[in-house]
Amino acid sequence: MHDPQLVMILGGVVGLLVLFSIITALMRMKWRGSPTVENLAARTRSWWVICILVVLPLLAGSTFTIGFFGVISFLALREFITVTPTRRSDHRVLFWAFFIVTPIHYALVMQDWYGMFSIFIPVYVFLLIPVRQIIAGDPDNFLERCAKIQWGLMVCVYLFGYAPALLTLDIEGYEGQNAKLLLYLLLIVQLSDVFQYVFGKWLGGNHKIAPKISPGKTWAGFVGGVLTATVVGASLHWCTPFSMLAAAGICFAATVVGFLGDLTMSAIKRDRGIKDFGSLLEGHGGILDRIDSLCFAAPVF
Repeated sequence: MHDPQLVMILGGVVGLLVLFSIITALMRMKWRGSPTVENLAARTRSWWVICILVVLPLLAGSTFTIGFFGVISFLALREFITVTPTRRSDHRVLFWAFFIVTPIHYALVMQDWYGMFSIFIPVYVFLLIPVRQIIAGDPDNFLERCAKIQWGLMVCVYLFGYAPALLTLDIEGYEGQNAKLLLYLLLIVQLSDVFQYVFGKWLGGNHKIAPKISPGKTWAGFVGGVLTATVVGASLHWCTPFSMLAAAGICFAATVVGFLGDLTMSAIKRDRGIKDFGSLLEGHGGILDRIDSLCFAAPVF
């Protein structure tokens, strides 16, 4: 809290939340009972909770923050496995995934052992899962069962783990400021999601990107959300080690990939016949519904 730039960012986030809270309160007074307005109010309440839960570990230090992200990974993986049912013979593999692989992965992040962190799940765990399933002696749907667990670990643990790994980067001239870089990534990706939702509702239109996968996603929402988040990211370059032009390019790439990640996870939900991965966050669905964009954007960022 001795960093004035960090205080300014947090103050801006709180200011936005206060503004959205006032707007939704006025909208509820004028359009009481409107499903869209009630959904917006629920999303705003959840954003207060999300921001508090993210900021507190950041203020406590990198160890607490990485541990917090590990818990989020655990919960997201649980949601993913819940909607992609496995067999009884997979329980030993799932035990390894939840209680051994995930903690080791975040321990590697915490120790800044990037060489092992970058290959632990995509190489060693990728090989471990089918071997352990073979030992269980159940060949039914073997490839599908392996793929489900591997996909869950890759998205919910490996890709998501790149976000807190920002805290361990050694950037010349930026020492001790990495919390701002993580907060910057979270802010840009989530603002892109929010603005895509706002522009999609405001401008509407029939130009849907993938109507069979995510009917609510339109080109107007996508372009408006990505460009707005890119402009915001470029204007906040002063809290990062990037120039304004570099910040714009990085934010543009991260938000586009984040959108594609959201679309990819939507395809999984449509395949399973569900709307959300869970119901933990009011107005948002589950944990994985909220971090799907970040999972894909973090490694690129």
